[in-house]
Amino acid sequence: MGEKMGNLRRTDMCGNLRLDDVGREVILMGWVQRQRNLGSLIFVDLRDTSGITQVVFDDTISKEIFKKAEKIRSEYVLAVRGKVRKRESVNNEIPTGKIEILADTLKILDESETPPIYIKDGDEVSEAMRLKYRYLDLRKPSMQKKLKMRHKAAKIIRDFLDENNFVEIETPMLTKPTPEGARDYLVPSRINAGKFYALPQSPQLMKQLLMVSGMDRYYQIVRCFRDEDLRANRQPEFTQVDMEMSFVDIEDVIEVNERLLKRLFKELKGVDITIPIQRMTYKEAMNRFGSDKPDLRFGFEIRDISDLVGNSSFKVFKNTIDNNGQVRGINVDGHEGDFSRKDISKLEEYIKTFGAKGLAWIKITKEEISSPIAKFLSKEELDNIIERMNGKAGDLLLFVADKENIVLDSLGNLRVEIAKKLNVIDKDDLKLLWITEFPLFEWSEEEKRYVSKHHPFTHPMDEDIDLLETQPEKVRAKAYDIVINGDEMGGGSIRINDSDLQERMFKALGFTMEEAWNKFGFLLEAFKYGTPPHGGLAYGFDRLMMLLTESDNIKDVIAFPKTQSATCLLTDAPTEVSEKQLEEVHIKVNLK
Repeated sequence: MGEKMGNLRRTDMCGNLRLDDVGREVILMGWVQRQRNLGSLIFVDLRDTSGITQVVFDDTISKEIFKKAEKIRSEYVLAVRGKVRKRESVNNEIPTGKIEILADTLKILDESETPPIYIKDGDEVSEAMRLKYRYLDLRKPSMQKKLKMRHKAAKIIRDFLDENNFVEIETPMLTKPTPEGARDYLVPSRINAGKFYALPQSPQLMKQLLMVSGMDRYYQIVRCFRDEDLRANRQPEFTQVDMEMSFVDIEDVIEVNERLLKRLFKELKGVDITIPIQRMTYKEAMNRFGSDKPDLRFGFEIRDISDLVGNSSFKVFKNTIDNNGQVRGINVDGHEGDFSRKDISKLEEYIKTFGAKGLAWIKITKEEISSPIAKFLSKEELDNIIERMNGKAGDLLLFVADKENIVLDSLGNLRVEIAKKLNVIDKDDLKLLWITEFPLFEWSEEEKRYVSKHHPFTHPMDEDIDLLETQPEKVRAKAYDIVINGDEMGGGSIRINDSDLQERMFKALGFTMEEAWNKFGFLLEAFKYGTPPHGGLAYGFDRLMMLLTESDNIKDVIAFPKTQSATCLLTDAPTEVSEKQLEEVHIKVNLK
């Protein structure tokens, strides 16, 4: 049974004491990391969120306290009073390693059973156990450090946005279900039988209404919800740094966010980001890297050889070109010797998961050109291909022939896969990039219509507006993403503030105005009463924190995350509820 603290009140944190404190009487409180009984001396490592201090219990000081100290086990909660003294055997591994506390008072505030997981960094415990006992997992210094960094990052962002005249405004959690996005989490209404709220996928419509209301600059660090199948590093509830600005165009939004990122990386990591940040159009990114979030820390860029092989006697290339496909490739420069035929076969199996039918290759050694397709190519064709690919001795050239989207997707993923296998990515490198001029629409095979690449309120590029009705596939959006090391960290757009243009947009998406009013009526109504030009951006805060804390798992930067199946092992949510609760919200469960 735990003792009361009595008149003991903590004077210092465990990790803060140094040689300057020698001679001081201090009171520390915390958890026992470990204890060692040497007969007449007991050493206890006492831990709190600031670090660890060694506490010594000496039986010559007090037999009574020593006897109590003999009961101490790992994770007991203690209050200790004593004098700081120099430590005989210095421990240079910890900041407090030159001092220790000679205890004259001990209170065991709570005992602990043997924990089911070790409270130490780098333990090999399963993720399921870590999540089930998350409160123990969060005692680890590395986990606490990440949560503190998350707090500090949020504070830096808030301070910066406050200095730049943004106002933090909360938007509703219970809102209207919205189309044109991921699946909503629905909340039944008790008072309004048969009707449902949705948890917000983002505050998009509300932040636009705040611009209509004249708030000028809004931000929020906000919880968002999506009921989607969880791939790696996705969570059903996640956090956005969300912002919106009035009377702006693309340059204004980008400029303020570059200064925000510069401040964040400098204050949190001591890293100087060069601004302005590099920019690349969506089209260039896709053509060069096969991705709208390219990793620029390594090469292996995609090159198009379609014009060189249209009349080739290699049927795979020729037939592809004849059927309006493409042939493109990457040069894994200098790494020809790292890939056996078996290795190349594995790469071929990998790209088949992206729809590619095969992988053609050419190895250039000092002695020869080795390739199963070389015999189908004339010397001129082979020379032209090698020249286009900047090939030289020691290079491996890899090619995919297919429809454009399959070619780019396959090679875009392949270049990243190869870079990881070859370990050529410098973990300390930092490559930031704006992607601009996204397509406004993308074709949905499922719905047989164009859908918004971002959302239906994204402003087209001014010079493309006249293509809305005639060539919607060519219309570019005033949309932009910030990409860091191959991950999309945030994105946004300038919004439509002209009612006529908004109506044309809905028509291009296949909505009648009746359908548009049914889905977005409250926003369209608001737009009648004077809407400023406005635009914004939202960061995925969890993803940004993964980068800033150098984590490879999104769960490590969230205090209480969900599993891949959207469950909480700690609380056992989601769970069944009583019939009475279901009746109150007018719901029957049918599991057929």
